[in-house]
Amino acid sequence: MDNRTIFRVMDKETTDTLHPDERKAVYLLPRSVVWKQGKVSHEEVLLTEREPQISLAAHEPFVMDSSDGPASLLLDFGYEIHGGIRILAWQDSTGRGAKVRVRFGESVMEAMSEPGGEGNATNDHARRDIHTEIGMMSMNRIGETGFRFVRLDLEEKDVQLSLKSVAGVLVYKDVPYRSSFSCSDPLLNRIWDVGAYTVHLNMQEYIWDGIKRDRLVWVGDMHPETLTIRTVFGADASVAGSLDFIRKETPLPGWMNGMASYTMWYAVIVYDWFLYTGDRAWLKNQEAYLEGISRQLTDCIGADGKDTVTEGRFLDWPSSDKPEAVDAGVQALHRLAADRLHKLFLILGKQELAERCERDVERLGRFPVASGGSKQAAALLVLAGLREAGEMNREILSVGGAQGMSTFMGYYILTARGMAGDYEGCLSCIRDYWGGMLKLGATTFWEDFDINWMEAAAPIDRLPAAGETDVHGTYGAYCYKGYRHSLCHGWASGVTPWLTENILGVRIVKPGCRVLEIKPHLGDLSWAKGTFPTPMGIVRISHKKRKDGSVETKIKAPAGVTVLSGT
Repeated sequence: MDNRTIFRVMDKETTDTLHPDERKAVYLLPRSVVWKQGKVSHEEVLLTEREPQISLAAHEPFVMDSSDGPASLLLDFGYEIHGGIRILAWQDSTGRGAKVRVRFGESVMEAMSEPGGEGNATNDHARRDIHTEIGMMSMNRIGETGFRFVRLDLEEKDVQLSLKSVAGVLVYKDVPYRSSFSCSDPLLNRIWDVGAYTVHLNMQEYIWDGIKRDRLVWVGDMHPETLTIRTVFGADASVAGSLDFIRKETPLPGWMNGMASYTMWYAVIVYDWFLYTGDRAWLKNQEAYLEGISRQLTDCIGADGKDTVTEGRFLDWPSSDKPEAVDAGVQALHRLAADRLHKLFLILGKQELAERCERDVERLGRFPVASGGSKQAAALLVLAGLREAGEMNREILSVGGAQGMSTFMGYYILTARGMAGDYEGCLSCIRDYWGGMLKLGATTFWEDFDINWMEAAAPIDRLPAAGETDVHGTYGAYCYKGYRHSLCHGWASGVTPWLTENILGVRIVKPGCRVLEIKPHLGDLSWAKGTFPTPMGIVRISHKKRKDGSVETKIKAPAGVTVLSGT
């Protein structure tokens, strides 16, 4: 340890156990006061910038006074963030610390809710309903969760509390956005940005599913997150770190996260990440584990070619009560995993293993499967080469537009529709589905969403009026009923890489992005431009539709990147 640092006073036994937190914390002001009750005064000072240090003299304090009954306040920080709040207090009338209740919410109504009551508000994974004491001349950092709104309540009668400020504390990984996307539709630009921001908040020390819950490394959730990360941030270390973590946490013959389907996703992620980075040393470190899971998966194929895994046959939550869709989706996912393992073992020079996985691909392709009318299953069947894209798009994927969409499976549904050439249909679906969340006040994308929820729904950033539905507290299912529903979930970000891959038309052809194909599909857009980060540098792309419908494309690529283009 460098003896010029703060750690110079510590012995080696102590410094050897130190684990640096690579994240950064910044303060931000509330944007507005949504609601208040009782004797609260000068709340407007909370919206103005003040020095982040308490002082002896109180200048224009915000005062909460419970002498005439409850005193409460609800603040809006304007955007979903990960972190907590920092309260600077000048005076409290108790002399021992005023008892204060702090409630965080991803929506106004979650911040107003009671745990265990109507709406299924919970306090697990991250404490969002906290009882604390705030004393004079103090600076109190409270909470670490996902939130946008904070409610403060004095919990005792006849108490006065004078505050200097209530700042949000945004805790995040400070990495640059290395890519961009813009087009002739501002809504699509906003959607691309929000998808990137959703994943960025979940890039903590590891890649989480959600910043409120579960705050866990769910490897299946990581596939769309990983695609977003490579599209927006490039080769960020959080991907390899998270994959290493979950591998070490899952000794064979276990299934990752207890689910065979998530182990299949692991194989797909390893392939996609290697295709992007071209890091052979990293891939070599995965070899023994990949060999182990490939043998397990081979053993889970019946004589007729049917996938026979029994543990963790999970596709996505909306499909969970549709066994035919789950069977079809897992069959397709198993075939995708076998195909990616085949390619990985060829790269690693493991010919015998590659041939066995190639046989698995052929065997899994023999078993007849039907989608059960599920868009999720139909999309995976297309991606796995088990059904034809045009047929599935006509019969299932395009039917009803954004009806039957899924946040987790959204990327795969859009990709399958794109393979059928239905790019205008994809853009319409994106505007309705991800745009629907934005219309309801979202600043990050949600764990689940159904466009039918929009009917008579109040946006999440205000109290519902008479006759309006509280969209957060009313909807959700399975483990995410009501307020337990995460409103910042990384698996919902797949729309961001889809726009880059399909509208800008970026496809990685050779590992390390040494060869890219750029083939735009503008649909109903008149132009699109953006950048894509590669290990060799940034590729700059612009497309403009001519009057005759053809597309003028300009590309600037760094040395070491060969671009194959076509319109």
